[in-house]
Amino acid sequence: MKLGELKPKKGATHSKKRLGRGAGSGLGRNAGRGEKGYHSRSGSKHRPWFEGGQMPLHRRVPKRGFSNYLFKKEYQLVNVSALEKLDIDAIDANVLKENGLVKYALRPIKILGDGKITKKLKVTASSFSASAKEKIEKVGGVVIEQ
Repeated sequence: MKLGELKPKKGATHSKKRLGRGAGSGLGRNAGRGEKGYHSRSGSKHRPWFEGGQMPLHRRVPKRGFSNYLFKKEYQLVNVSALEKLDIDAIDANVLKENGLVKYALRPIKILGDGKITKKLKVTASSFSASAKEKIEKVGGVVIEQ
């Protein structure tokens, strides 16, 4: 037996319906689409979300809550332990971007207090957590909020 001789088992396949090929074919005249209406015309589609003109589910379900996405401030977070690893005394947004600690220099940056700090640093950022501020000032550093 060769690959070209392979055939499906008898009864496993059906011949394709030939629509609109005359009255004798059994599927002439309206070609199995019924009489008039949207689905008898060409271009009619069954969309999975369409409910036959009934009010769709996503509009029937009540909306709840409030979203403040328009005025939400998203901070880029940097820990004090990451500042400790830098060999720079004055740290600002551009320095953090150059060293790969933040992705964007122009977006707000918040310094968090995770980790230890031993160096005296001058840090400029959009905001600081209370613990970060305390740790930086405890070592003699300066905190500047923009």
